[in-house]
Amino acid sequence: MAKGRDIEFLYEIGSLRNIPRAWIQHLATDCASTLEHTIRVVFLALLIARKEGVKSEEKIIKMALLHDLAETRTADLAYVHKVYTKADDARAARDLLAGTSLDDFEAIVVEYEKRSSIEAKIVKDADNLDIDLELRELEERGNRVAAKKQPLRKFVRDKKLYTKTAKSMWDEIQKSDPSSWHLATNKWLKIPSAGK
Repeated sequence: MAKGRDIEFLYEIGSLRNIPRAWIQHLATDCASTLEHTIRVVFLALLIARKEGVKSEEKIIKMALLHDLAETRTADLAYVHKVYTKADDARAARDLLAGTSLDDFEAIVVEYEKRSSIEAKIVKDADNLDIDLELRELEERGNRVAAKKQPLRKFVRDKKLYTKTAKSMWDEIQKSDPSSWHLATNKWLKIPSAGK
């Protein structure tokens, strides 16, 4: 049975597409919205979990979907903003989920914020790796700030990633070509009769 705020909750989730990631201020170029970021974090977390042998995929999916949910109310804070201010993400998530059929998800948000489980650590690794994927994509588009962030991202790789898989994926991302997936799937290569 639906609770009173379920539909309102869905509209609020939709508003994530309108919340730019705060680091756009420093990158000075278009980047993924919070909603777009969240989708890739879900898949990154699943990939890390499978490579780490963690079987609780349902929990990982829920946690990844929730990891930035509070930003509908707090917005995204960039690394400079966080030096001067702190968002009350726990309160925002609690208020957002209150009165919905998903109000029991608050415990998952708390677990994620505390990094108190392997699932929380995997989702945080995915959150960080999405940044590195996007920086490679921006670098491909000619963004010079992305390359300047490399020493900080190396620090994150060495000191902030929790799993061996995430560190290995970070190394692979640095050598990857963001265009390889579509260049290798070109119709001229895949369909010999194309254009005849």
